[in-house]
Amino acid sequence: MTRLVLFGAPIAIAASILFNGGGSEPPTVTRQAAGPGETGTAEPEAAEQADERSEEIDALPPGLAAPAMKETASRLVASAEASTLDWRSQYGAIEDIGDGTGYTAGIIGFCSGTNDMLQLVEDYTDRHPDNPLAPFLPALRAVDGTDSHEGLDPGFTDAWRRAAEEPAFREAQETTRDKLYFEPAVRLAKMDGLGTLGQFVYYDAMVLHGPGVGADGFYGIRDAAMASADTAAEGGDETAYLDAFLDESRSAIRARKVQRDTTRIDTAQRVFLREGNLGLDKPLVWQMYGETFRIA
Repeated sequence: MTRLVLFGAPIAIAASILFNGGGSEPPTVTRQAAGPGETGTAEPEAAEQADERSEEIDALPPGLAAPAMKETASRLVASAEASTLDWRSQYGAIEDIGDGTGYTAGIIGFCSGTNDMLQLVEDYTDRHPDNPLAPFLPALRAVDGTDSHEGLDPGFTDAWRRAAEEPAFREAQETTRDKLYFEPAVRLAKMDGLGTLGQFVYYDAMVLHGPGVGADGFYGIRDAAMASADTAAEGGDETAYLDAFLDESRSAIRARKVQRDTTRIDTAQRVFLREGNLGLDKPLVWQMYGETFRIA
């Protein structure tokens, strides 16, 4: 079976993600812009709005954040990212997939060139200073925003795999995934009046495109979708809005120079939407790169 890897978010303008559950400083993800080394920061207005409405959002049903649904979401993403439903098998995965973001690794495709891997390793090292990845922190800081392996080769990939054998590093991967991608996407989807399927669509798009504010980033895609269809929170039809969002997400993928496959939309998310499965209710059956997956 050919393993088609679509990890991470290779070409998205940097963004600060302001969704968090407590009083800590909001996480910042710096994404690659037009080319290696071209980075910047931006603060999406939607993030501020969701932060202001946090109590209202938190009072809503858990949706995708319910443990069983979060497990389903993780399996769905893994089918697109690694052609498997066993997302936990990916803690130690690491390779350079040639998309300009350096090394891609772990359960959500943390990238050495897009800052999220750096955040993960820094946070983990704060708690576990003697971990195998700690010696590579200076190199990770130096290559951030580029596709360079300088200072990482040789040894970094082996160090990642060794670290992934430790339960603490696996937990750190999950925590960083939730902080940077899952929680912001789900909270924003709830603000937009979307059900569980819509929350997953947002989460997968956040993973795939990154939290960018440009046309090829998550927030830019959401803005474009909202320009053509009202969200459910605005009184629009939820299915019509999600159709518009998936159209914009697909267009952003097709505009890339690499990693232009739209299977995760065409034969998975669009299928659920056409079936009217807005609750992402099981059983789920979809295809990914020609292989059929099922969740009973």
